[in-house]
Amino acid sequence: MSVEFYNLSYFDRVNKIIDSLKLKETPTDNDIIKNRFLYEVIQYENKRDNTRKYYNGLRFVMTIGSILLPAILSIGQMDPAKLPRNFDSITYWASWSLSLTITACNGFLQLFSLDKNFIAFSLVTEQLKTEGWQYFQLSGKYTNAENHEQAFKQFCKSIEGIKRKQVEQEYNGKGEDKKNKFNFEKELKKTLPSEHQTDAQKEGGDEETGKQNNPGSNPLDGISTAVSVVSGIGDMKEKFKNATSGLDESLSVQMEQITSRVTEEGSPKGSE
Repeated sequence: MSVEFYNLSYFDRVNKIIDSLKLKETPTDNDIIKNRFLYEVIQYENKRDNTRKYYNGLRFVMTIGSILLPAILSIGQMDPAKLPRNFDSITYWASWSLSLTITACNGFLQLFSLDKNFIAFSLVTEQLKTEGWQYFQLSGKYTNAENHEQAFKQFCKSIEGIKRKQVEQEYNGKGEDKKNKFNFEKELKKTLPSEHQTDAQKEGGDEETGKQNNPGSNPLDGISTAVSVVSGIGDMKEKFKNATSGLDESLSVQMEQITSRVTEEGSPKGSE
């Protein structure tokens, strides 16, 4: 192979392959692959290269500064007579500048998340390229397809899935809220004893689901539920107090009986 072939970009390699695909009588699907798949690959390649440039540059400065800083500080431990004049001032400002530079580079690296973005863009680029080559070769998941036209929709779906995952990761998944909302009544029904539950809480799950989906439900139902819960808790406290007082009384009676028995048994011995 010639040197020119190795210097070809991904666009030059794939553009001719896309033009040669026989998808339909009209070249609409070929244009879709170019404008969606090939364009995304080129875009993520540019993002990866730009991020890598700043990422490697900042890391290089941080590494060199981390090496020079202890070296400069160690020179200051030498005999002052052997050091040049005003060497203390030079080492002070040099170490201060290096420390500030290292801190600033690390701050920019964390602020723009260059390390994470570089890895993410590299992975997406390689995933898109792998998906494209599998489709062109009808290999991998496209092995059962007879031709490229039959596997076109599956290929488009795979490309959109890769793109969607990257967007969710880039924006931390804030575009779609998949968390389940906390249902207070449902959790209360699980923890509260059945004897203290209201009639509405004892009914089936279908009615509960209907209440949640009904936007016109009465807001006073929650207040009545809370009042019933508080009253139930009060009854439980009262029962607990009664049980405790009854236990104390029974214990005191048993202690009196034991004391009287001991006294009766000990009195004859004392008289003898």
